[in-house]
Amino acid sequence: METKKKRNNSNNNNVVAGMDQDELIMDPKLLADEDSCFCDFNGVEIHHKIQHAAESESESELLSHPPMILLHGFGASVFSWEKVMKPLAEVSRSKVVAFDRPAFGLTSRISSSSSSLEALNNINNPYSMAFSVLATFSFLDLLNASGGGNAILVGHSAGAVAVNAYFEAPERVTALILVAPAILAPLNYKAVTTPNIIAKQNLLMKHNKMMMLFSKIIKHVAQYVLKPIIKGITHLFRKFFHAMLLSSLAIMLVRVLVDKFGAAVVRNSWYDPNQVTEHVLSAYRKPLMTKDCDRALLEYIAALLQADEEPKTKPSLRQRLHQISCPGKNKKHVTGTSVLIVTGDRDPLVPSWNAERLSHIIAGSYIQVIKECGHLPHEEKPHEFVSAVENFLNRLVVDSNK
Repeated sequence: METKKKRNNSNNNNVVAGMDQDELIMDPKLLADEDSCFCDFNGVEIHHKIQHAAESESESELLSHPPMILLHGFGASVFSWEKVMKPLAEVSRSKVVAFDRPAFGLTSRISSSSSSLEALNNINNPYSMAFSVLATFSFLDLLNASGGGNAILVGHSAGAVAVNAYFEAPERVTALILVAPAILAPLNYKAVTTPNIIAKQNLLMKHNKMMMLFSKIIKHVAQYVLKPIIKGITHLFRKFFHAMLLSSLAIMLVRVLVDKFGAAVVRNSWYDPNQVTEHVLSAYRKPLMTKDCDRALLEYIAALLQADEEPKTKPSLRQRLHQISCPGKNKKHVTGTSVLIVTGDRDPLVPSWNAERLSHIIAGSYIQVIKECGHLPHEEKPHEFVSAVENFLNRLVVDSNK
């Protein structure tokens, strides 16, 4: 009797967020659906699904149209595209593939090649942006697309993967479809400062030479004295923070937070939370049944932090957005990559006005605002979403003929 009681206490100590850690599944394949596929890419078993167009389409006809590669957002998976994969295959008359990015869905969780901060964001780290971009192109090669291996990239929320893939090889991207794109940061102070205020400030500075001299002194002190000190402190803090990020306490905390607030986050992402069924919630919970899913999520966050600290050898993604060349509307470019931006008018995470800002920066892009829709147009309003994509693709055909 006493032995049984001790065993029960031991089991209770191993329960985190209502889940017995000993019962978590090591192999995500055991949770896969009938139409699930897995392929190895640089040592990572990537879970994906492929949807073909109508059976009446011959293989040669399928290859004449660029395939679509669907890239889910943070915390989501292939399931996010479940309602639209087949319709998208029909309207594109091609193949559509969706895959779980490392740290999400049923893609295998592995530890990064090195726990050192310096090695976190190289292409060997499955949780880095570079790895996701390379994985995207590997699926393009897998689909054996024609026309030099072109594809239509569809990126939801954290559309940075799709946009980074474009900048890596723009000649391989026929079109970009950015859904509720969280690419632009909120407006900063400089962005909302009016020209009149700037003019008055400049006038004041010209009439006050002492203020100008003081400003220069402060600038030099900040650049040559304070900046190196802050940089050194920040580097040490990031090392300490990274060690804490992958600690057992942090891993347990992540699982507790996801368990307590995960369902609420999903519901709040919809305009009408009452439409979030138990089927949807269980699909979002499924990856939590795999071992090391919490550690993988922290490794993913650590890779993002490391990317922010790396020396900037090229302009930021935000600074390069205007370089995306769109054909048709933009008369400077006869050819280029067409861009569609889809947003919900009631998106609580990425407001529609922010998506409109993005459409102004990417000259020649199209924007479609879906009414009474939240952050997940392809889940909440699948018919409207597919219709927007179909109209966009038809427009591409017309522009191509012209």
